[in-house]
Amino acid sequence: MKDDVFLRGQRVPMTKETVRLLALERLELANARHLIDIGAGTGSVALEAALRFPALQVTAIERNPAALALIAENRQRLGCENVTVVAGTAPMTLEAKADAVFIGGSGGQLTELIDWALARLHPGGRLVLTFILLNNLSEALACLQTRGVSAITGEQIQYSALTSLGSGHYFKPNNPTYLISCYKEGNDV
Repeated sequence: MKDDVFLRGQRVPMTKETVRLLALERLELANARHLIDIGAGTGSVALEAALRFPALQVTAIERNPAALALIAENRQRLGCENVTVVAGTAPMTLEAKADAVFIGGSGGQLTELIDWALARLHPGGRLVLTFILLNNLSEALACLQTRGVSAITGEQIQYSALTSLGSGHYFKPNNPTYLISCYKEGNDV
């Protein structure tokens, strides 16, 4: 989906189209029943996943009131009845297990969120995280290497978009984004 499909607000983050496409691919949602999106922002990941996979139940967790209003409006506009928006800050009480968890925002609690996400995942479930800060990338890699996960992969996504400039065009660069994905190992305890 194009980014302009989503209503945007100032200071409400959104996972951009190019990054969102790769994140959704890494989440492997074709046979998933439940996705949790932590730090949902505008809801772009949760809502696109819900539209692509209508049988998927999606839980979008967000703490920012402005973002919650945007998610609700985007959800209504796109007709995503399979998305439940939860106002609050993860880690939080959430009994439902998931087949996939996406962490798009950590609010300074990255290690706690990773542990919480892994506890919510079924064995073999997929965890995907995106960052723009190098220190978050380093913290996540260090944390995941000591947890019960397998097949850790990572990409740096750096893209530019064709943009008009006077009578010509140039490629306007975007900031790099780091994406990590892995599988939860083992059995539930």
